[in-house]
Amino acid sequence: MEPVRYHVLHETTYEYGSPVSLSQQQLHLSPRFLPWQSVHEQRIDIEPVPTWRRDGQDAFGNPVSWISFHAPHESLRIRSAMNISVRPHMPASADLEDSIAWDKLRERLAYDAAQPPLAEDLEAVRFLFESPHVRVKHELAQYAADCFAPGTPVLVGARALMAKIFDEFEFDPEATTVSTPILEVLENKRGVCQDFAHLMIGCLRALGLAARYVSGYLLTRPPPGKPRLIGADASHAWVSVYAPGTADDWVDFDPTNNLLPDTEHITLALGRDFSDISPLRGIILGGGSAEPEVAVTVVPLDEEEIPEALLAATEADKAAD
Repeated sequence: MEPVRYHVLHETTYEYGSPVSLSQQQLHLSPRFLPWQSVHEQRIDIEPVPTWRRDGQDAFGNPVSWISFHAPHESLRIRSAMNISVRPHMPASADLEDSIAWDKLRERLAYDAAQPPLAEDLEAVRFLFESPHVRVKHELAQYAADCFAPGTPVLVGARALMAKIFDEFEFDPEATTVSTPILEVLENKRGVCQDFAHLMIGCLRALGLAARYVSGYLLTRPPPGKPRLIGADASHAWVSVYAPGTADDWVDFDPTNNLLPDTEHITLALGRDFSDISPLRGIILGGGSAEPEVAVTVVPLDEEEIPEALLAATEADKAAD
């Protein structure tokens, strides 16, 4: 099947209340190469120009940039633009039914001093444990228990848990912050995509299963007859569940939308939780209090009408080259 091609524009702007004399930042804004995802063009422009910059990979294999500024500056603008294609990769229902039983997988992943883990499980083992934003608590195992009866295929259980979170929780951008504990999210039944991803990961880990946090972009379609607005899209988060024996050993689930991601989800990075792969994080000296302004635009390249502002931005990229 044919891939879907996108142009993605992600802009972050800080206007500081006072000059910043020193700054060091880590950027997760370059997309990850995956069997179903190809990156054709990608660039990150930064104003002012950093004093130092290094590009590489983090501990999870994600592309990452490290930058620092040694001269005073009163603003920071980071602009990531990419052309990317995503091929259909959503597993069929039969593949979910044929996945390994969750309790058998739990036993396989559990620590045994007399028996080292299987070589193919080593990558997954580090996604079994607590991380800064995902605690492993018995309340989470209890919440997920009805989705994982003995012998249930792990992906069938994960699909049921995804649907349960979608049905019982309300999307509310005002209900949480980046540091809201997932037990509080569980109690209040409100949050955003980041919260729902952390919650689902916590439930799976509490059952002894490996799950990782995925960051990226989701195509949002404008209302019929309305133009696509520049900057109206947003970053998104979902979950990847370890299921050895499937095509890629990991299968993605989006509890915010109750679906298995396919061609409308664009993957940036994966880690244990949000803290591993925050798009922009670092330290500054000075600056006062400043909140970032973030604008994301996701446009399929086969659309008949691409917004003029996005075309102008693309032409500016070419001119800069």
